[in-house]
Amino acid sequence: MFAIFSGKNDGVQPLEMKTYKAKKGRLMQGILLVLLVFPLAYGLLTAKPMKEKLRRIIPLTTPALLMIWPYLDTRYWIRGHSFYYKSGFIKGEIDISSVRTILKGKTRWVGVKPALATGGLIVKYNRYDDVYIAPEDSDALIVDLLTINPAIQVIPPG
Repeated sequence: MFAIFSGKNDGVQPLEMKTYKAKKGRLMQGILLVLLVFPLAYGLLTAKPMKEKLRRIIPLTTPALLMIWPYLDTRYWIRGHSFYYKSGFIKGEIDISSVRTILKGKTRWVGVKPALATGGLIVKYNRYDDVYIAPEDSDALIVDLLTINPAIQVIPPG
């Protein structure tokens, strides 16, 4: 293996690329199930010709198909001095040295939310920016971020 260096000379050893799986909450799974099962049942259980059934099923299942993409593609990773997130069409990069605070066990319902579950992390960086993420192992991610930037303030739930 090899380490990927960002070119910064701040005395902190950057991490090799490390990936964190996204936590998949029951709410997201339930929404996907409803968006897939009800249109399929509605379309297939009618006494119409197959062509007519497909004309009904395709538009009704499109929202579920658009939600499957982030469900299968959400992930987080650290490479060098940067933290990356990707969830469907939402993706971004955060310089770990700009991270100021991490709020544990929080849920964000609005804003940038490349996450599939509740009870994740709100990462505050730069002056006014933040992002809500929900990795399976929040503690491992926090430890790795603190390894690169020990000045990060971690606020426990409560």
